[in-house]
Amino acid sequence: MDRTLLRTVGAATAAYGIAVAARPALLARPSGLTAPDGTVPADVATCLRPLALRDAACGLAMACAPDDRSLRTATLLRIASDLGDAALLTGTLPGRRHRAMALTVSVGWGLLSVIGLARADR
Repeated sequence: MDRTLLRTVGAATAAYGIAVAARPALLARPSGLTAPDGTVPADVATCLRPLALRDAACGLAMACAPDDRSLRTATLLRIASDLGDAALLTGTLPGRRHRAMALTVSVGWGLLSVIGLARADR
């Protein structure tokens, strides 16, 4: 397992999750979930914040895992979350472009984690 890659993915995921929890527009805009005037409706922000906090928690678990078993478990949780996001968001987001972006981003982050698990430590 490439511990450095996995911890880097974890730290990036945690930072993004914290940022989205503070500013849901960071996820709402590229997902097509804003109002016509570009603002994020309160109900959308309410739904995005727990998702962002889940990402932050998974990322922190990866970045701070004390041993290989914990790192592997946190990474598998991250992969499952990414694949779940890909499946759910690509079926529900408005517009083909938004669905394609969600698929690309979700699968891309999941793939980075898979690579980190499969690769020898560097």
